[in-house]
Amino acid sequence: MPMDLLNTLVEKGLRRELPTREEALAVLATTDDELLDVVAAAGKVRRQWFGRRVKLNYLVNLKSGLCPEDCSYCSQRLGSKAEILKYTWLKADEASKAAAAGVAGGAKRVCLVASGRGPTDKDVDRVSKTIEAIKEQNEGVEVCACLGLLSDGQAERLRAAGADAYNHNLNTSESTYGDITTTHTYADRVETVQQAQAAGLSACSGLIAGMGETDADLVDVVFSLRELDPDSVPVNFLIPFEGTPLAKEWNLTPQRALRILAMVRFVCPDVEVRLAGGREVHLRTMQPLALHLVNSIFLGDYLTSEGQAGQADLDMIADAGFEVEGTDTTTLPGHRAAAGGGCGSGSASSEDGCGSVCGTTSPEEPSVPAAREEARTDLVSVRRRGAGTDLAPNA
Repeated sequence: MPMDLLNTLVEKGLRRELPTREEALAVLATTDDELLDVVAAAGKVRRQWFGRRVKLNYLVNLKSGLCPEDCSYCSQRLGSKAEILKYTWLKADEASKAAAAGVAGGAKRVCLVASGRGPTDKDVDRVSKTIEAIKEQNEGVEVCACLGLLSDGQAERLRAAGADAYNHNLNTSESTYGDITTTHTYADRVETVQQAQAAGLSACSGLIAGMGETDADLVDVVFSLRELDPDSVPVNFLIPFEGTPLAKEWNLTPQRALRILAMVRFVCPDVEVRLAGGREVHLRTMQPLALHLVNSIFLGDYLTSEGQAGQADLDMIADAGFEVEGTDTTTLPGHRAAAGGGCGSGSASSEDGCGSVCGTTSPEEPSVPAAREEARTDLVSVRRRGAGTDLAPNA
């Protein structure tokens, strides 16, 4: 990639201008020899809006497994043979106790996730009580709910209960969405994110990379996210669980994962880009380099898989020269926080520092590098600590 193109991407990122599709595709097509140049360029954009701060998030799985949806990537899907924990709703005090472990580890946001197509009104009541309990016991903590597709009025009720944000990922491009899930549509997901925004919740919506998609698919979903304008974009890397349709999809290398994160940063420069599920499996020892691209990570475990120990995350952040963002710091830049979002184009005057996890290749698009031969399947664990288990949380 010519340095003038990288310089153009940096300049656009500092001005919050949208790169072209060709520029975004060029980031994904860079060689390993160019990788550090790409990381350094995207790192300039990250530091412009977020300095060297890293926001920590902590997942609490309120309800695990037993989902009627058929999302191919998910270990909780209908018909999944994955050996995961299955349990119904945690009580408010149990969930609050689990959240406290993450907050004690430095988490600024607690993400309350429940499997299923979407919540009933009774479920919303139940989650509202949990939100209130967490807020009461943990001053300054943000609470994000991730409960699936929302019905009319439910986002407003969650907001009234004290929820700060709502997560619902687009996961992949609209054109390939039907290949991944058939029990709901891409449009259903977009509508839920828009309902959350309309209710005054901070929208959190991201993607899953590594499901066999093309570079064009990745650019499509990230450009769609830019248009949807969430405040945070979690980037998940597929963990190919045995017992799911995508169990054999080992398509990622650490280098490709870094290119994807860099592309997301260039397209959504002032957004909280969160390194989410699969980072330990696919980035491995390259995780510290990713901190130059993202400004947010999950601490500890995910929904049905273990993360690395929370202390290891904190050590990694410190060793890489970054600092954990405290509850007294505003994550988003002033222009986004004031406007309730705004990844759109336009000049920016402020410099004060700006999940549920979730083709064919045309001749001009480089194929996804195959990494099945070298796949570290030994690193995939379906055990989970904390809530619903006899094991202490690892935060």
